[in-house]
Order: sequence, then C-alpha cells, then structure tokens
Amino acid sequence: MTVGYSDTLVGTPLQGDGLRDVVKKVLVPPAEWEGWCMRLFELGPAGHTPRHRHDWPHINVVLEGAGTLHVDGVDHELRAGAYAFVPAGALHQFTAAPDSPLSFVCIVPAEGDA
Repeated sequence: MTVGYSDTLVGTPLQGDGLRDVVKKVLVPPAEWEGWCMRLFELGPAGHTPRHRHDWPHINVVLEGAGTLHVDGVDHELRAGAYAFVPAGALHQFTAAPDSPLSFVCIVPAEGDA
C-alpha cells in the first residue's frame, strides 16, 4: 500500500525537444503497481510536453490549472476536474494556458515510464 503527498516529492525537470517547463513526479512506480505507473506532471504557465505518439494509452486527470490537450488534430480545453483517455498511437500534447500552470495525473503501463 502507498499513501503519500505529492508536495513532499522531489520532481524531475524534463529536458529535450518539444518540452518546456515540465516537471515529473512518480507517485506509484511499477515496482509497487505491477505493470502500471502513476505519475504527476506539473507544467508552468505556457509549458508543454512534446507533440508525440507511442504504443501505450494514457489515463489522465487534471488536478489544477488550465490548458489544452491536443489529440489527433483536435484541441480539448482542460481545467481542474477534467479527465481524458488518450489511446495508444494517438498524436498528443499537453499545454498549460499562458497565464496558468497545469498539473495532471497520468497513468500508463510500465513500459510508458521507461
């Protein structure tokens, strides 16, 4: 069993093409949840993940802030309480609003957090 508080975890700032002001915190690693991983992503205002696709799905829940989720050519508005299922193979990108951070939980199969 795991119980914790995300504000006590040290995040990893992500670097690379298409990334801007993104921090990842692993809440429940695959070692504790066989086959799955639960992460928290925190994007600063106007921060974003790269536009990308891969072979696994995402389950997402927005905790705070505002922004958009781009999926296969369509932009979806996000705010606290929003949830999304991004299918495997879908082109997707999370972007925080220019004046708001965005934080969301992202659950993926273990291979999605390699």
